[in-house]
Parts: sequence; structure tokens; C-alpha cells
Amino acid sequence: MKKVLSIVALSVSSLVMFSFLGSKPVSTYTVDVKQSKIEFSGAKKSGYHPGNFSLKGGSVTVENGKLTGGSFVIDLASLKVTDEAGAQLEGHLKSKDFFDVEKFSTATFDIKSVKYVSEDKANIDGELTIKGIKAKVSFTTSSAFTAVKEGEEISRFFGHATFTIDRTLLGLTAAPGHIDNDVQVTVYLFAGK
Repeated sequence: MKKVLSIVALSVSSLVMFSFLGSKPVSTYTVDVKQSKIEFSGAKKSGYHPGNFSLKGGSVTVENGKLTGGSFVIDLASLKVTDEAGAQLEGHLKSKDFFDVEKFSTATFDIKSVKYVSEDKANIDGELTIKGIKAKVSFTTSSAFTAVKEGEEISRFFGHATFTIDRTLLGLTAAPGHIDNDVQVTVYLFAGK
């Protein structure tokens, strides 16, 4: 009996040891807010308006070179409209009609799950919170987060994705019938140690 228990204990110990040796630990990378940004394009009957937001902070988690999670803070007050509508439209989008940045200066996005469908594409499910309203967001990355190695260590990550979100799910309901509900969003995310 002692011999059987010894063999079982040795087997379990070996399995635990090899499972730790076979996988790399989860690492956390901080979002580079100077390089990262979120672009948007909102359409209306007579055209569209492009713009962008900066990120205020965030991090991603990585295991074995693959994205496993993350959380980001979006600086709504940084909103910029990048066409001729400029400051006038920025003021309107920052008002209570839309983002109400005096009361809600930030938004958050939390990654809930990541499923790789190939080496360079991943399905991401997350939750976007704007003005205290939460909406589920699912998309496939245009290119999954790419690890940049320096020697044996991963030093930074880059990823981008383009997707569409229904603005009305987040309480952005102004100008129904005049402005499309669907807004195209592109995220460029850099993160490093």
C-alpha cells in the first residue's frame, strides 16, 4: 500500500512540476496611451464625420504569447472630430445630447473572453460602459495581438480591430432617423512592459 501511495504521490508531483514548466506565466502589459487610439466614423443622411478618442490607461494580460484579457479606460473628453465640422461638432458630441463629458469624462472596456480562431485572428467578447450604461461588444480582431520579442522576452504587444456598434445600446439616442445608429470603430492598441 505504501508503495502505491508513493507512486501516486510521485506521479502527481511530476505532473504538477511539468505543467508549470510547460507553460509560461501570465504577464501584464501596460497600455501605451501616447500611441494607442480609438477612431470612429458616424454616418448621417448627407455624409459622415470621422474622429478619435485617446486612451487614459489600461492593461492587457498575455499567456504563452496570446492575449487572454484586458481592461481599458477611454478618455471621452479627448474626443476630436477630424473633418471640417471640427470644434462645432465636438461641442455637440461632448454635450448632454451625446456623451455628456462634464458628468462622464471616461468610458471603460473590459475584455471578458478571447478565443483565437487562427494565429492572427481572435474573437473578443467584452463589455463597454458609457455614461454608466453597459453593452456587450463582440468582434474579431483584424490582426490578433502581435508579440514583439527582444531576445527571449516579449517586450510589447500591438493589435487592431474594426467593428460596428449600435450607439443606441449605450444611451446615445439623439437625432433618431438623421444619424445612423451604427458607428464604425477602429481600435489601435499598443502595450508594453
